[in-house]
Amino acid sequence: MNNAPTQPVAGTAVNTDGVQQEILRFLESRTQTAWLPDTDLFKDGGQSSLFAMELVVHLEKSFGISIRGTDLRLDNFRTVTVMTAMVARLREQTIGGPRG
Repeated sequence: MNNAPTQPVAGTAVNTDGVQQEILRFLESRTQTAWLPDTDLFKDGGQSSLFAMELVVHLEKSFGISIRGTDLRLDNFRTVTVMTAMVARLREQTIGGPRG
């Protein structure tokens, strides 16, 4: 199994299906529970604040992103759908980041 971060390629769209599947796989492996993409993980007992920090580290390493500042809001980790959108946005910013 390859644990290297998935690096975005300039000029290509972020594969959100792959991002979503990886997040779901990680959650299931850590919680021994299958999750639906729109399930509120905190409301339904899937995450604690400590687990959310573990998830931040996993997302950063798996997708080559940096989650900082306002992106660290709990609401960005409530559902797999929301996390997938955040990862896609941050990867797009990495691809199209400042040129100088």
